[in-house]
Amino acid sequence: MKNKFLLTLLVSVFLFSCTSDEDDPFLITATQVGPLKKEIKINQLDSIFPDDSIVRQTSGAQQFRSVDEIKVFEKGGKTLMILEPLQEFDSTSTIGNIRIMDPRFETKAGLSTKSTFKDIVENYNISRIENTLSAAVVFLDEINAYITIDKKELPSSLRYDTETKIRASQIPDDAKIKYFMIYWN
Repeated sequence: MKNKFLLTLLVSVFLFSCTSDEDDPFLITATQVGPLKKEIKINQLDSIFPDDSIVRQTSGAQQFRSVDEIKVFEKGGKTLMILEPLQEFDSTSTIGNIRIMDPRFETKAGLSTKSTFKDIVENYNISRIENTLSAAVVFLDEINAYITIDKKELPSSLRYDTETKIRASQIPDDAKIKYFMIYWN
């Protein structure tokens, strides 16, 4: 009986140790977003998302800015993520930026598009905070991410000023994430 228990325990430990984070289709790490790895090239996306829809949007010089954006939709039409290559208009380029759209994508600490600023502060070291015209951009270098928080979520004294340095203590705990971006370079 005791040997059977020990054998069951050893097998369980072995099985749990064999599963890796790479198997999680929605895990975000510094080098992975779900099935995407940092070294993946744009021309490999069709094989990585065989059951999903990939839409490439390209605009050139006639627009205000050139864009080479790739949207990944799951079968039901829900947007999973928006990708931009590191080198625009180059199918052999790796991915430069990923905008997380689906809240199922999350870090090991549970950070997702549905998280609040409190979740960020409790689980990550903030590298810096940039003050832009319409948002506070919070950088989390340990996971190669930046999070934007709309200035509507900030105290009124910070909403219309781009010069003031925003400190983490000035951002309310319940401030919602507007954009969750992963950057690879």
